[in-house]
Amino acid sequence: MASRHDWLEAGIGILAEDGAPALTLERLTDRLDLTKGSFYHHFKGMAGFKTDLLAYYESEHTSRFIQDAECAGETAGTKLHRLMELVLAAKGDSDDLENAMRAWALQDDEARALQERVDRRRIDYLRTLVRGLDTADRDPGPLARLFYLLLVGAQQLVPPVPAEELREIYTLALRLAPQENGRTS
Repeated sequence: MASRHDWLEAGIGILAEDGAPALTLERLTDRLDLTKGSFYHHFKGMAGFKTDLLAYYESEHTSRFIQDAECAGETAGTKLHRLMELVLAAKGDSDDLENAMRAWALQDDEARALQERVDRRRIDYLRTLVRGLDTADRDPGPLARLFYLLLVGAQQLVPPVPAEELREIYTLALRLAPQENGRTS
């Protein structure tokens, strides 16, 4: 029997590959080679599954990144660099999923509310990191949004910007950030 996690991972896979319209009970059961009964053991219908899938997406693709970055060290600069490495390591695997989530958010109010919350949380975390640098004389908001817009924009291009090229762009953007000793790079 598949676990709840297995069902959610299957949903994430289908979403990334074919978008939200492909999230059907038939596609899920075919993917896991299981019966509908197994699905209903874990979820209260497709509406409940989609709600849980959105929460799972937020947990795995936002909360986990923030937690991992927080474990990287004590300084904001260390956390910011760790976050960049985490994002770049997931690049490619996450581009299709991020694009599918944004497309879903244009069609579904629940997905839109989730995407707004995720975007706000990601930018707020970046703002906290930028504020932790020596930004006493600057509003950390624009630089935090710049870092986030680089990621979102890189995913929207067809084809998406490769990880190594995005690393170069982030490195350039990080030079704009004040360093913890008050100097810019």
